[in-house]
Amino acid sequence: MKHRLLGAALAGCALAAVGAGPVHAMSDQLWIDVPSETVLPVSGPGGSTERTLTVRVAHDNTENEVAPGRLTVDASEVSAFARVAWPSNCVPESAVRAVCDFPGMPAGTDIVTAARLRLSALPDADPAASGQVRYTATAGELTSFPAETRISLGDGPDLGLSQAEYQRDLRPGTDTRVSATVGNSGNRSVERTLLWINASYGLRFKERHSNCEYRRHETGTSALCVLDEKVAPGEQYALTTGLRVRDRALYERFDHSVVPYSDAALEEARGEWAWTPGTGPELDLRPAATRTAAAAGEDLDLSDNYRAVILDARNTADLKLTGSRVRGAVGDTVTAAVTVHNRGPAWVASLGAGAAVATVRFQAPRGTTVTGLPEECWTLPESADEPSVTTYFCKTPIYLHDGASHTMAIRLRIDEVVRGARTTVETLNDDPELSIREFDPNLRNNTSEIVVNG
Repeated sequence: MKHRLLGAALAGCALAAVGAGPVHAMSDQLWIDVPSETVLPVSGPGGSTERTLTVRVAHDNTENEVAPGRLTVDASEVSAFARVAWPSNCVPESAVRAVCDFPGMPAGTDIVTAARLRLSALPDADPAASGQVRYTATAGELTSFPAETRISLGDGPDLGLSQAEYQRDLRPGTDTRVSATVGNSGNRSVERTLLWINASYGLRFKERHSNCEYRRHETGTSALCVLDEKVAPGEQYALTTGLRVRDRALYERFDHSVVPYSDAALEEARGEWAWTPGTGPELDLRPAATRTAAAAGEDLDLSDNYRAVILDARNTADLKLTGSRVRGAVGDTVTAAVTVHNRGPAWVASLGAGAAVATVRFQAPRGTTVTGLPEECWTLPESADEPSVTTYFCKTPIYLHDGASHTMAIRLRIDEVVRGARTTVETLNDDPELSIREFDPNLRNNTSEIVVNG
């Protein structure tokens, strides 16, 4: 079981345009957004368990208005082992094919729900059976690329976590909690559950539970908990974690996941790290609904076992940029340091998008040539306006603790001694992934200089 706190894409289907140029008002493309696969539990002692398959239609250019459209669904490949229940906006053409009307998208809207299909396994279906549900969509003059979902059958439990609400404007020094629901939508019971949770650096667990073990790391604290409550098919349990919003909190995350417990799963989750047992009251699941039971096995569908929750605090972090002064003769190579300091009170982290806390921009001082840059630096091609001038960019890591600094060493060759040669170094304050302007109360100290022989 592997969990990654830092990542841009977590638990779900995403649409992305990579390397695309500017989108003009008349250009557009329709897309179908569906899970690539799903597992239907075979019919068990409690009967068939339904799965809901949500089909959404998206488009690229939100400047355009998209007319209402039609989604065509072909489930003929799964008809031998699964039943499809069509929603009210779909008109069946046969038992295995339907056309569904979906609403238009006004300018500024990029995605709508086109259909929610309910699938269940047929009695006595072959457990090895699988097939594709296929989709196409049209809206006005736009036609989507085809899409499909692979449907297979499984026999076992299927734990899942509900998505807890994001929290904004939390006040440092106060308490909050994350509440979610753990459910089993499979056809067999889970006797015990292994829960992994992670609270980022600006958060603190209110309790160190005795059925959990803890590990502190650079970006927060993780816990592994063994929950003894049996979760039968159809049952749902409430899971609540209390948190302290620390004085250094700003852009925080709470991550958690559940899988059926086994000794092997626990050992894999522990990895090579050292964990410390808690001593407080046990963390328990509290029943929210009930149904019937059967015996345990592997989790059928891991796509809903992990969730991430954003918790933003109302706080600031004052970044300060420091340059340096260097001296040398013609032919010398000198090292100029550029440092980003985080004067707090909050730490700054981009744990979702993975953006740098700060990106600095500069050009070589007059009479010098840049001969060496850290790995986190790059250049832009020379422009038509300034064909002889190269602009350099260097970025910090994706987090910077309160009171911490990050220094970038820039090597300069002195080609000509120009007394007092200097260049401005400044942070880019409007990165859409992590805007310094939104948390830094003093942008005046985000500019500095590299001075050569001054």
